Amino acid sequence: MSTKRIIFIGAHPDDADIMFGGSAVKLCKAGHIVKFLSVTNGDTGHQSLSRLETAKRRKQEAQCSAKVCGLYEYEVMDIDCGLEPSVANREKVLRIIRNFAPDLVITHRLSDYHPDHRATAQLVLDTAYIVTVPHYCEDTPIPEKTPVYAHSYDHFTDPRPFRADAAVEIDSVVEEKMNMFRCHSSQFFEWLAWNQGFKDFDVSKLSAEEEHQFLLRWFERFETAANLARPILLETYGAEAGAKIKYAETFEFSEYGTHCSMEEFRQLLQP
Repeated sequence: MSTKRIIFIGAHPDDADIMFGGSAVKLCKAGHIVKFLSVTNGDTGHQSLSRLETAKRRKQEAQCSAKVCGLYEYEVMDIDCGLEPSVANREKVLRIIRNFAPDLVITHRLSDYHPDHRATAQLVLDTAYIVTVPHYCEDTPIPEKTPVYAHSYDHFTDPRPFRADAAVEIDSVVEEKMNMFRCHSSQFFEWLAWNQGFKDFDVSKLSAEEEHQFLLRWFERFETAANLARPILLETYGAEAGAKIKYAETFEFSEYGTHCSMEEFRQLLQP
């Protein structure tokens, strides 16, 4: 495969950045085509801004992140938070997937903590078969092939733990991924900080090193992911390099899309 086409479909503007940002930076640098899709406008993601103000700001932040990453597109759908996995929403997502014609579709797992994440996962998985059914959404041409489908990492164990089938080192792009986070200032420095107990947090009062360390907290999950996927990292990058990798984004293969070997799946994610 020459140029890869990959879409990450998240529930909110910033979900793709968190779960796939490092891999996306590497893929874009290598000339591959990566699209982020946020199924909702993220309008409930702030403690003091109105929903309208929040949605407007988050759309602007997504475009900032797209430039940092080098994305083909960062599309934010005009659907409010409180997402439902309805037939109407399924058709909207289906049309976007068909029009982009990806080789790989990545989304949340169905067991994610957030109801919007779970609804997004259901919507995306519900397209896996019908993406190539001509009489479903007849106004949108079907792609030549069904994409591979996959899930991004989470730490939840009910009904079963995440299974790491592929891993991408992101030590080499930590700063780029942090810059994507910085674009989403309404989230990382305002809403998420407030929601996580930093009620009087003011990023403007931090030194550059303090701000860096504050954002670095978000990378703890990628350190956990790397340790869980260590055998895959050793196999992918070699024993010496694989043992030194601190942060990794990891992915679980879905049986719902095109079937391929684990080697082929892992190669889809490598630049």
